[in-house]
Amino acid sequence: MKILAIESSALVASAAIVEDDLLKAEFTVNNKLTHSETLLPMLESMTKIAGISLEDIDAIAVSAGPGSFTGLRIGAATAKGLALAAGLPIIRVSTLQAMAYSLSLISDDVICPVMDARRGQVYSAAYRSGAVLLEEEARDIHALTAALNECVPEEDRYFLFLGDGVPVHSETLAAEIQGDVAFAPAGLNRQRAADVALLGSVLYTKWLQKNGINAADVRRLGADNIDCFDETVMNSDNFAPEYLRKSQAERELEDGTLEDAGRHSLKKMQSGLVRPEKAETR
Repeated sequence: MKILAIESSALVASAAIVEDDLLKAEFTVNNKLTHSETLLPMLESMTKIAGISLEDIDAIAVSAGPGSFTGLRIGAATAKGLALAAGLPIIRVSTLQAMAYSLSLISDDVICPVMDARRGQVYSAAYRSGAVLLEEEARDIHALTAALNECVPEEDRYFLFLGDGVPVHSETLAAEIQGDVAFAPAGLNRQRAADVALLGSVLYTKWLQKNGINAADVRRLGADNIDCFDETVMNSDNFAPEYLRKSQAERELEDGTLEDAGRHSLKKMQSGLVRPEKAETR
């Protein structure tokens, strides 16, 4: 079973293909180019070098958020287009859970992905050995440290933090966490499509088993002819990112601080008159 994965929730753009439990290919870029510039060329290059076509893929796993509004929308649009063209199902994968997935398999520490959400906030959660200790949420950084100190027993407070929120808030984490604090090394401290693919493969296998069908049947029938989809596995029409909070422009519109030009653009975006990726990314 081959799973194609897309990760575009933050600055990192990443694509990967996993076959069963083997990583067949991965292409990851972490720079200032927009995902609209990089994602499709990455997918084309990766599949060509790996010798794998879209017809060989069983499902598409997508990092569904939280994260950058623009990045999530570009990833969703890319996945939906590919899934619609090939009749493939989409697997919704939590960005934070995927970030923690590989580390949770090899460490007994409390794994804490922390994504910078700006204005002193982070998208965060906490996991240990796959179990959820702290639900994903947009939190003030001080609220996060307080929640971790409260939900983890004192004798178990060995924390491993990762994500682009770590460089921004490392001093706060080290000062306020009541326990042992470590930060994941390079190569493990940012989003990776490989983790999205691996976790997506697990979720897809569970869905297939629950419904008593196999991947070959889904591929043969096409996603539009399957009637047992749920909130994890779905067709392209039903997939949408999970933002956890409103964009900055939407918040400013509500509190009356959005400039007239921005107000006009946001209202047009909400009515579908302009492309959503023109909106504020956070």
